[in-house]
Amino acid sequence: MSAQPDTTSADAQDGFTPVCAVGDVAPGTAARADVDGRIVALVRDADGGWHCVDDRCTHADVSLAEGEVDGCTLECWLHGSRFDLRTGEPSGPPATRPVAVHEVRVDGDDVLVRLSR
Repeated sequence: MSAQPDTTSADAQDGFTPVCAVGDVAPGTAARADVDGRIVALVRDADGGWHCVDDRCTHADVSLAEGEVDGCTLECWLHGSRFDLRTGEPSGPPATRPVAVHEVRVDGDDVLVRLSR
């Protein structure tokens, strides 16, 4: 499922942007979302924890949201690069550069993201 509501401006007070409802992303899956013009992979791990990283594999420039979630890692579907969802670091080749990690907050039924710089 793709989480793509019309979110074009961050909350001026704390920088978080509403992205989707909690029920829009099943545990153990990822969804592609647009946060203020930046495409991200919003991930809900199997334990219900939330993570957000840039949605482009740093090796093959393909969507990470289409990959598989395994614990706190997201695997690129094309060549198998795995990224730690907490740090963005790849666990090994073929990717050698990390992806940007963004802060996620849940407020009631809303999932909000604050983009890193």
